[in-house]
Amino acid sequence: MNDEVKNFRGVHLAIGVIVFIAMTVFVWQLADEIRERESLTTADTALSSWLHTHNTPRLTTAMFAVTAMGSTAVVSSIAGLFGIYLISRRRFYWLAAIMSTVFGGMLLNKLLKYAFHRQRPFFTDPLLTLTSYSFPSGHTMMATTLYAVLAIFFLSMIKDVRTRVLIICAAAVMILLVGFSRIYLGAHYLTDVLGAMAEAIAWLSLCLSLIYTVWQRREQTKPRSHTKL
Repeated sequence: MNDEVKNFRGVHLAIGVIVFIAMTVFVWQLADEIRERESLTTADTALSSWLHTHNTPRLTTAMFAVTAMGSTAVVSSIAGLFGIYLISRRRFYWLAAIMSTVFGGMLLNKLLKYAFHRQRPFFTDPLLTLTSYSFPSGHTMMATTLYAVLAIFFLSMIKDVRTRVLIICAAAVMILLVGFSRIYLGAHYLTDVLGAMAEAIAWLSLCLSLIYTVWQRREQTKPRSHTKL
């Protein structure tokens, strides 16, 4: 049994590292294409321009509401409140997962923005004006890490297939809507959003795999423990 646990733990960590590497490579490839001004940047500009010229007051209002769900204030508040719940339930490994993925992801995003120095889309009549760098999208990164890790937490507790599908769909829709809102509002290009999603998946995979491995190793030394992840 111990060998089986070790093998499973090793496979789990290996998959996490592979996903991390694959997504990191994808982000760097996107960055290279942006620097070289290849075809993707042309598509970026075309999509941003089309959305800007076809905006409507009602949709703009809705997109401002949606984009707030990926803001630092909202994401930090949700993560903080959920962290308090996890502390009350003594779910310390999940607390570590939430804190490391969400707040660690915020720091990682800041570092990448300064590393790539991409300017934001420019419009003479912008819906939203920002002075920070564009790649990768911070709102999309935060939304992806938060709603994905929350979905994973609930999936670990719920066995009903329909409910699990609903959770996955809800998280995916929220992430995609936040990403789309950033493009619609002229805050980011499509590649900024795709890069942020890949960055978030990479960070999630690394953090969750490491935390799960540590938890499994600790549980293996306490065979009679009923500690929950």
